[in-house]
Amino acid sequence: HLKFLHLFKEFARLMASGVNAFRQQCLKSLGGTVTAAAALCKRLGIRDDIAQKLQTVSIDEYIQTLGPAINDVPVEVFDDAVRQTVGPSQTRLRFDLSAPAIEALSAEIISRSKAIEDAVANVQPGFHTFENTVLALAKQEKMLSPLITSIDFMQHVHTDKEIREASTAADKIVTSYFVESGMRKDVYQSLLSFKSSLENSGSSLDPESTRLMERYLRDFRRNGLECDEDVQSRVQAIQKEIAQLQIQFQSNLGEEDTKLIFKKSELDGLSEDFISKLTPVPDQPSTFYVSLKYPEVLPVMKLCKVELTRKQLEAAFNSRCIDTNTVILERLLVLRHEKAKLLGYTDHASYVLEVRMAKDPAIVKEFLESLNKKLDPLAAVEMKELLELKKSEKQAKNEPFDGRINMWDFSYYLNLREKQKYDIDHEQLKSYFPLQVVLDGLFTIYQKMLSLNFTKVPNASVWHEDVSLYTATNTKDDALVGYFYLDLHPRPGKYGHAAVFGLQPQCNKNGIDGDAPQIPVAAMVANFSKPSPTSPSLLRHQEVVTLFHEFGHVMHQLCSNVEYAKFSGTRVERDFVECPSQMLENWCWEAVPLSIMSAHIDDGSKIPDGIITKLIASKTANAGLTEKRQILFGLFDQLIHSRAESNTQVVLSQLQQQILGVPVTPNTNFAASFGHLAGGYDSQYYGYMWSSVYSCDMFASRFKEGKLLDPIVGGEYREMILARGGSRDAMDSLKQFLSREPNEVAFLKAKGLQK
Repeated sequence: HLKFLHLFKEFARLMASGVNAFRQQCLKSLGGTVTAAAALCKRLGIRDDIAQKLQTVSIDEYIQTLGPAINDVPVEVFDDAVRQTVGPSQTRLRFDLSAPAIEALSAEIISRSKAIEDAVANVQPGFHTFENTVLALAKQEKMLSPLITSIDFMQHVHTDKEIREASTAADKIVTSYFVESGMRKDVYQSLLSFKSSLENSGSSLDPESTRLMERYLRDFRRNGLECDEDVQSRVQAIQKEIAQLQIQFQSNLGEEDTKLIFKKSELDGLSEDFISKLTPVPDQPSTFYVSLKYPEVLPVMKLCKVELTRKQLEAAFNSRCIDTNTVILERLLVLRHEKAKLLGYTDHASYVLEVRMAKDPAIVKEFLESLNKKLDPLAAVEMKELLELKKSEKQAKNEPFDGRINMWDFSYYLNLREKQKYDIDHEQLKSYFPLQVVLDGLFTIYQKMLSLNFTKVPNASVWHEDVSLYTATNTKDDALVGYFYLDLHPRPGKYGHAAVFGLQPQCNKNGIDGDAPQIPVAAMVANFSKPSPTSPSLLRHQEVVTLFHEFGHVMHQLCSNVEYAKFSGTRVERDFVECPSQMLENWCWEAVPLSIMSAHIDDGSKIPDGIITKLIASKTANAGLTEKRQILFGLFDQLIHSRAESNTQVVLSQLQQQILGVPVTPNTNFAASFGHLAGGYDSQYYGYMWSSVYSCDMFASRFKEGKLLDPIVGGEYREMILARGGSRDAMDSLKQFLSREPNEVAFLKAKGLQK
């Protein structure tokens, strides 16, 4: 709170005395010349008495003379003018801000937000309109979202730790402000006054505008604005602390950079190609660093024949951030529960699920436990076979057999079982999946199905040399649909998983000043192995599935066609958000798409039909245990959010033994690196299984039988599912696309539970 006050005072001082670091950097970015800066001032209507002396004034001196005049320009107007001065731009995004500029822009965002909210709050009785209440807040969200991205996205992707730290700090400050603004009773009352006047006049809004108004009012109510002031004050303090802790949890994960050292002999089972991409340890021949990043840790856990290596790596992997993030997570659980109780809910799970498709924790619990029970027979057979594999291997090596599958055994023997039972060797199979070939094939499939064209933007402004920018346009009229960035390879300090970030939300509705619609921009951030000078990046089939899944989120963002930013793209119910991408994973298990996305690195040949047949048959390999693992995480998430507090290490250990039958390694706690729990999926991880019911139904009903590349069905999917975003309930979108109520028949078949 003190940091926020300091920043706000600093902003006020700067506005009174000189041009802040953000505006200075923008002005200097105009070619670094006084002439360009003067052109910007002219565009803004600022009187320029210095223009006569251009030859004697430096850019720094010129900027300081602008002072209060340029500071009076609203940040979004200034930003637009900068972009128009250098050429047309469809985004407000900036990836080149210095640490001081990030700090200054965060202060500007807060100041501008407060001005907009003050204007809404100060509308006089009898003068409340849609334009000066609801639409004013919608415009705030539209125009400031990409500027907020410019300060908070860099913490996930920038190579400079100073910038990442500045981004994290700015994110905390701006988030803290929006916690406060989300509890402004005067803004809430102004919205209520408009709603009352609307009802009294007998007038009505269009459905999406009505939904927007009700959503704003609902959010204020759920923040406690109908409670007494003591409760409101405590809820606000809790929400601020929660926001700070969640950001810190993710920052700790991003900065985690543990590496283990292994001799080449300790990596037996790994390919020469994999080992060649590891970092050698200086002055130690045939010795390598293995990080805990996915491209390195997962292959070792699946393929390494040396049990001790797997044991050491698994212990380190499931101990990431254990000292810092365990404390943070368990504090979050206490705070979330306290807030829910203050607001009149039984627990945090009940508070969250009230506005999700599932509605009730009891329904989620029954769904997960029922599915877990159905999976018991499958899982029992699989576990029996895993134990037999381990026993046989131990006997062959003349090593003792402990009679159980440990966490460091789990992935290794699952992979071995799949290889033996289905004759699938994923190390050989990945030779058919060079990353660029897969990406080109993926583009072909999505472009045809959704009637889009993707074009790489040359010399684009990006945050790292590995990043590429693409435009998406409509096939029928070449109209620009949106932009997407691909950031696909690991590096120090980068977000460690695979995710899509919505950088700029789409919306069609003009603001109160008549500004133009806004196109969507998204970024896929992943960690696939980077090509070396001697070999391309090769994807395991599961990575192909991940790539296809995440690109589905990109399309959900870009194909959005809503009036308001609040409903753009993936801003749908959290237990539906994975559904579109999960459905698209099915293309990775069908012959035609697999052929399109494959070409052997040696001769360019497609995957042989025989291998495709075996691969498709292996889709439900290990389904019992792998699906139970997802159920484990869903139930763990629900359980810890239905209590006042939890020892996450103990709860996870007990649940894992009960559901999976695999003991947790002592002194580890996967929950400390379970980013979903601090990244917006709290009490909602069940959504992966929940939405899978709908994704299986959509695929089986509309696409599977000869319609995989059908632009007509794809067009209906784009219009009825992707385009509508959160502008209506997900169930309404599903029923329109399916022409009926959804059911679980296809889901049970896909999991091998029903013929």
